[in-house]
Amino acid sequence: MSYGPAHQTPAGRVWRWPMFARSPDDEHRPATPLELFFDLCFVVAVAQAGAQLHHALAENHAAAGVVSYLTVFFSIWWAWMNFTWFASAYDNDDVPYRIAAMVQITGALTLAAGVPRAFEHHDFDVVFLGYAVMRVGLIALWLRAARADPARRTTALRFAAGLTVAMLGWSVMLASGHWPLWGWWLMAAVELAVPIWAERAAKTSWHPSHIAERYGLFTIIVLGESILAATMAVQSALDVQGATGALLATAGGGLLVTFSLWWLYFAKSAHRLLVSNRAAFRWGYGHYFVFASAAAVGAGLAVNVDQITGAAHLPGWAAGATVTVPVAAFLLTLWILHLRPHHSGLPHQIMPPTGAALVLASTAAPQPVLVAGLLLAALVVTSLVTAPAARREEPRSR
Repeated sequence: MSYGPAHQTPAGRVWRWPMFARSPDDEHRPATPLELFFDLCFVVAVAQAGAQLHHALAENHAAAGVVSYLTVFFSIWWAWMNFTWFASAYDNDDVPYRIAAMVQITGALTLAAGVPRAFEHHDFDVVFLGYAVMRVGLIALWLRAARADPARRTTALRFAAGLTVAMLGWSVMLASGHWPLWGWWLMAAVELAVPIWAERAAKTSWHPSHIAERYGLFTIIVLGESILAATMAVQSALDVQGATGALLATAGGGLLVTFSLWWLYFAKSAHRLLVSNRAAFRWGYGHYFVFASAAAVGAGLAVNVDQITGAAHLPGWAAGATVTVPVAAFLLTLWILHLRPHHSGLPHQIMPPTGAALVLASTAAPQPVLVAGLLLAALVVTSLVTAPAARREEPRSR
């Protein structure tokens, strides 16, 4: 593997580690082992957030738990997304690049360690420290890109400056001694605005197929974490009371839910939608709700298992809502981002929102998880039956 030859600048100076922009027209651009390692480390933070959401919901502290979950998950998702898009444009896999990526992984693990304190005491100091470490690694990469890519130097410098200003804003909030919710929303808006402002100078050379694959892989990992959380809850329930009918129904419904969400997510090719920065921003930002709802499904399944064993302290309908609400959110977001833009026939346009409404209605069912799973499985079957034959064969040709 090459780690980059020495490169001479127009001024005649030579440095060892140039960082050139990747071509968005590469025919085959798969995710790298470092990117997969990066995702697996980030999912530790996702698992921590999901576990804390599970405990908050089981204790009937839904309002505080959901707010804490969404704020913490924003930090996780945003840091992951920033590196993912940078890597799509500038991944040269040399030594400095790998070190900067591992610095960001260190920050993600630090953030994960602070998640319980953020939930239980609204103490975001450790979360902020981890976030700051991740930002140091990413800012260093953008400065490298600015040095080696004159055509996009302004863009890279804008990214570096915007990330620095955002971190200063978070620092002011930390120094004030409290984290007001309005302040968090303000700083989140600043963070979201940085890529839009930076890319106006010149579009970075991100690769549509690579981005679609990276998002798909992270969706798989998050769904896998949900299955793990639910499996651990079922195992604990089996140790307490054995295999009851209600437990088996919940476990079976949970499998149908997660299998169906995977199937629906990969029913259409996403890279064909990423034709411009405007479309990419909408698609990439919208995945906050895809990832957050997918991780929340695992917490909800664990809550429903707790409800069966008597360990949860909330009404039955509320336990059902911990699964049906994030499932409905996943379906609606997927419909907006993935399915509706493909301009399929009318049945395919109305099925996802109709399915989301039916899933929400199943909240009041005696076995809400099982009913939700059956509804999602029916949605998958219906989409396959009503799809033209050519489109049914599409996944095989990818």
